[in-house]
Amino acid sequence: MDPDSSSEDDSLPMTMVRLSTPTLEEGRPADDATDRTGLLVSSAPSSDSRPVNRHRSSRRRDTWRKGQKKVNTGARLYAVWFLIIFLVILFALVGLRDVKQKTQPIKPVGLIIAKNGAVASEEIHCSNIGVDILKAGGSAVDAAIASQLCIGSINSFSAGIGGGGFMIIRGTDGKTEVIDFRETAAGAANKTMYSKQPELAKYGGLSVGVPGEIRGFELAHKKFGKLPWKSLFEPSIKMNRDGFTVPPELARRIQIFKELLKKDEGLAELYMPNGTLLVEGDLLKRENLADTLELIATEGADVFYNGSIANALVDKIQQEGGILTLEDFASYNPIVREPVVGYYHGRKISTAPAPASGPALINILNILEGYELKVDGPTQVNVHRIVEALKYGFARRTELGDPDFVNNTANMAEMLTKDFASLQRGNISDDTTFDPEYYNPRFDVQETHGTTHVSVMDKDGQAIALTSTVNLVFGSLVLDQKTGILLNDEMDDFSIPGTPNFFGLYPSPFNYVAPAKRPLSSSVPAIIENNGEVEMVLGASGGAKIITATLQAIINVYDFNMNILKAIDAPRVHHQLLPNQVIIESGYPQELIEGLVLRGHNVTVVDISQGMSEVQAVMRFKDGLLNAASDFRKNGMAAGY
Repeated sequence: MDPDSSSEDDSLPMTMVRLSTPTLEEGRPADDATDRTGLLVSSAPSSDSRPVNRHRSSRRRDTWRKGQKKVNTGARLYAVWFLIIFLVILFALVGLRDVKQKTQPIKPVGLIIAKNGAVASEEIHCSNIGVDILKAGGSAVDAAIASQLCIGSINSFSAGIGGGGFMIIRGTDGKTEVIDFRETAAGAANKTMYSKQPELAKYGGLSVGVPGEIRGFELAHKKFGKLPWKSLFEPSIKMNRDGFTVPPELARRIQIFKELLKKDEGLAELYMPNGTLLVEGDLLKRENLADTLELIATEGADVFYNGSIANALVDKIQQEGGILTLEDFASYNPIVREPVVGYYHGRKISTAPAPASGPALINILNILEGYELKVDGPTQVNVHRIVEALKYGFARRTELGDPDFVNNTANMAEMLTKDFASLQRGNISDDTTFDPEYYNPRFDVQETHGTTHVSVMDKDGQAIALTSTVNLVFGSLVLDQKTGILLNDEMDDFSIPGTPNFFGLYPSPFNYVAPAKRPLSSSVPAIIENNGEVEMVLGASGGAKIITATLQAIINVYDFNMNILKAIDAPRVHHQLLPNQVIIESGYPQELIEGLVLRGHNVTVVDISQGMSEVQAVMRFKDGLLNAASDFRKNGMAAGY
């Protein structure tokens, strides 16, 4: 797409209803229209766009008159007057139709056009809260924090203050940094603690890592915030205390995971009051969580890590078999890290380093840049090349781990170079795929899950991509009823020593459990710059599929000429090397699927509506106008002003 051009209609609301077949007049135009699959299609005018022939009715009238020579004068005059009145009304209606089309062009849901600031999240109410913060003079970081507190309240199955994550921020001074607020292992943790019972890493007190979200928000606010800390919490405090209607995605998750919810008294009480599952539209109040948020808003982050909230959470965790202590909470600190940087078609891409998966994203983009995908578009061979690049990127990802515990600097530096990507690209065959060992993975790693993402830009040029998680759906399945906090099960993201997997790969020692260590994450929050200016901020949720979803959003914009809504909505492919299969979303063109099968890929098609991964993005153009879009897969909706 052309990031230097824009279109705008001041009469349009910033939040619109998604259409299944968007037109070319939607915000930022691409060079060609695209269909639901994201493939380029012709933009020929439709039959409905033909001009009205105003002489046709006159010709018909003359013919009618010639055939009625025996009609008396009175009847003839009556017919003429009737026809005149009819034509006047017809022309008036045509004119009204034309006016309506000019003032209310059809636009798709999710593509937000804004002048000042925009927020893209998975929940419209939370996006609107972020925009309200921006309107009140808040920064992008302020808006992201407020939006994420809202998401953690509504979609607790994905994220919340009982979890952690990563954010990448570009300040108004042009400097970019990453805040790592990933959860940490207990001081008493060790690498063999789950060897005999690996399921204890998934559910219960032993699966919980020290939550990092509140300390991460505190640090980001101190460095980049503008509004008072308390004001960021007030919308979610009110929402939880007054109650909110259960949205479609939460209702869907409650229904799917109802048997899991029964395992915890707190979750059952919240989502199954009196034994009845909540459904879409029900009122849900979380007054204990409102009290907790109010306490943090008033007393600051210390109350979470050194005060009454820490006491309550440690008691609950230990009651459920966990080993976290007050000392573990008190010693937690977020870490400011330098972003990893790559370049794609001249644009600078900054993302989060290990223990996030930014290096893998940069490596895959470096491989694909050599193919010039833009020339031919998404052909059979180009889709095959994308899958092969994914396999190489995920093979190298097995060597990532917490840099404070892993001395792997040289390998990681190599992973980011164009020369290394060129060697990998040279080993890709356009005619066939290979078994996993061909891509030289050294280890096996745990598959990650869950998460949520928020992207924000403000009027002053600050930008943030924030990814947060509690890991598996509904985290550890431990909800503390005193505080209303659902706790993470982030310990499941560590590798567990033991026997090799089906492919003969042993678990990665780079990702073994250690005291206070942070587990490997699939998060890749990213900021893209063009000529020194922020052009796009994006990220995704969805475990290992975060990497592939973010990658394809970037490719769809910069190679396949889509605006960000189409780039996000288009069906995706996913391959993470192990297991050895290509997962393809429904709606992907059959001929492209056939091309993968012919090259030896194992293909599985999944329902696109099931939310394999969800992208949230904001894009700024040279004239300053913003486009923002959220992923329909999780019923997301952006907002702006």
